[in-house]
Amino acid sequence: MNQLILGDCFEVLKKIEMASVDLIYLDPPFFSNRNYEVIWGDVGEIRSFQDRWSGGIDHYIAWLKDRVEEMHRILKPTGSIFLHCDWHANAYIRVHILDRIFGEQNFRNEIIWKRTNAKGLAFKRYAQNHDTIFYYAKSDKFTWIPQYLLHDEKYVKDFYKYVEPDTKRKYSLDNLANPNKDRPNLTYEFLGVTRVWRWTKEKMQEAYERGLIVQTKEGGVPRLKRYLDEQEGTPIDDCWLDIINVQSKIEKIGYPTQKPEALLKRIIQCASNEGDTILDPFVGGGMTVIAAEKLKRRWIGIDQSVAAIKVSELRLQGQSDLFSQPFIVQLHKYDYDTLRYKDAFAFETWIIEQFGGVANAKQINDSGIDGKTRDGKPIQVKRSDTIGRNVVDNFLSACKRYDKTRFENNQKNRESVGVIIAFSFGKGAIQEIARLKNEENTIIDLVKVEDIVPIAKKPRLSIELKDLGMDNKQAREIEFTAQGESEAGIEFYAWDWSYDQEQGVFKPEILRDKEGKQVYKFKAGTYCIAAKVVDNDGLESMEVIKLKINGGVHLTGEPA
Repeated sequence: MNQLILGDCFEVLKKIEMASVDLIYLDPPFFSNRNYEVIWGDVGEIRSFQDRWSGGIDHYIAWLKDRVEEMHRILKPTGSIFLHCDWHANAYIRVHILDRIFGEQNFRNEIIWKRTNAKGLAFKRYAQNHDTIFYYAKSDKFTWIPQYLLHDEKYVKDFYKYVEPDTKRKYSLDNLANPNKDRPNLTYEFLGVTRVWRWTKEKMQEAYERGLIVQTKEGGVPRLKRYLDEQEGTPIDDCWLDIINVQSKIEKIGYPTQKPEALLKRIIQCASNEGDTILDPFVGGGMTVIAAEKLKRRWIGIDQSVAAIKVSELRLQGQSDLFSQPFIVQLHKYDYDTLRYKDAFAFETWIIEQFGGVANAKQINDSGIDGKTRDGKPIQVKRSDTIGRNVVDNFLSACKRYDKTRFENNQKNRESVGVIIAFSFGKGAIQEIARLKNEENTIIDLVKVEDIVPIAKKPRLSIELKDLGMDNKQAREIEFTAQGESEAGIEFYAWDWSYDQEQGVFKPEILRDKEGKQVYKFKAGTYCIAAKVVDNDGLESMEVIKLKINGGVHLTGEPA
């Protein structure tokens, strides 16, 4: 399943299966002016910042090399990596990291991306306006899909001079002569002209009858029509001058190193196919996973910053539709209510994987077994609290049916015969587990969810509204003040001014409000507004407010 994972990518990558990823794009923190490197400003990012800057360039290269080695391990043999950097360390990165880990023979390109027009005057050097993207394959058998640009206007004007009167299709006239003059079988007369032709006479006649060969004047050399709309375009080279940096208000999220969607789409489309898995170990503002989602790829995004993960999550929610793939967000701590009441099968799959087991591929007709441990012991998951003795009795029977031989061997060797995972266990279940162990030599492990993943309380949220009156365009101004409370501390707020309660999907227009205060203007009508608060553990709460504007203001608040 697609995943956003909070954590140091070095530790997270170690847990990802070998040769399981098709494409990696990474935009690691540049070895540049440290004053501009802390972006989100949360605890995880600051810690990572301090790790990188505890030494000079040698320390930075060692820090990055450890992570790229893990990336090489999880790439498939047909996979590729694109590493984004700038002039401060690109030479070190290529020689000391990429050439050594991937091998010089697997170097594909040094891509130059002109990120902006040169600004200001550089009196002692040329102005710097580009980044470097190193492209390496893991082996000589890699996914490569050439990309093309539309022909520029001057090229079209110079070479596609002809237009069909009926269809208005533009075309050029191309040479039909064969460059190899020693081809007797292709030497013949056609439309009164004898040449060594490119095709056989039968094929030439067929193309002529289809209107693809024209003779512009009597006795002139026949030529081939090439339609502009059938051409692939100009092949993209390693200098990318056509992708401008993030400028659109819709795309820009206030993340200083955010990369444009067009850049990520080009990389993903050239080195992967639909259904392939894309990984970004420094997901930042989430553009890689957003582009991957739109291009129907699977994806994994990792970041040490809570803000990065939550902003990426909210942006994915904001673009979601009926065709969007489900995804999970893996945090350091999890809210009890969210886990307790989420989709049953999704929870079973997720908690078994967190436990280190393997979940069933299907959820029906599972005979009471939801998955198994790596050594084959059955696992059952219950989302209820205070699980009773009847669950233990039923699970014991299921374990015997599941694999009788394994059950008897584990019983004989005084090893666990299975695992029950639940939020809590009642006195009856605990007593029965003890009796089975003491009297029947049968061990069943009872594991609480909080022993697998840490559970915390989600933040509390309240919203206050203040009517600021009508503006000169007869719109009513309302001031919204959000107040969040959490033991972990508040990270940010987000606002959806047109929340669809029926769909229940939060699509924020304001992504990262650090103060929790917004002023919004409303014409007469009924509105549904939703606000979210995110704390420093990544846990969140949402409040829904209904507004009716009709001269005055009528308010109702509905906790979501």
